[in-house]
Amino acid sequence: MRTNRKTIATGAGAAGLLGLGLYLAVPAFAADPSPSAPAPAASAHPGHPGKGHGHPFRRARASHGIHGEATVQRKDGFHIAAWQRGKITAVSSTGLTVRSADGVSWTWTAGDDVRVRKDGEKSALKNLADGDQVLVVGERSGDTRTARLIRVPKRR
Repeated sequence: MRTNRKTIATGAGAAGLLGLGLYLAVPAFAADPSPSAPAPAASAHPGHPGKGHGHPFRRARASHGIHGEATVQRKDGFHIAAWQRGKITAVSSTGLTVRSADGVSWTWTAGDDVRVRKDGEKSALKNLADGDQVLVVGERSGDTRTARLIRVPKRR
């Protein structure tokens, strides 16, 4: 069998069409909402490849998110991680209410295992006051948000 220019051109055209089809089809399958392994997050800070990767809380802090939630998978199943930046509007021995700049107000419960950091030092829930600017990170289960970390940034 003799190969001529017409056969080579037809083969190259078919390969090009196959490549174009894959180029268009792969993103359509990637948009499928079925659970799969998450892709690595892009860096929130160009030039600092370590920032913006990893845990959703670190990504939220790196991107200066106001509030949000992310579904994360752990060994024991799926959990909803939540975070919020804002001012404390109410504080009690069992939790606090935080209002974000966009008006969203969430109430957080705080157990004995909550870590509180104020001005860069270890602190306690009782040392927080109305009006303190905070970052709260934790989990949501149903309508209950449980704080795992409450951080009041250092005053400048």
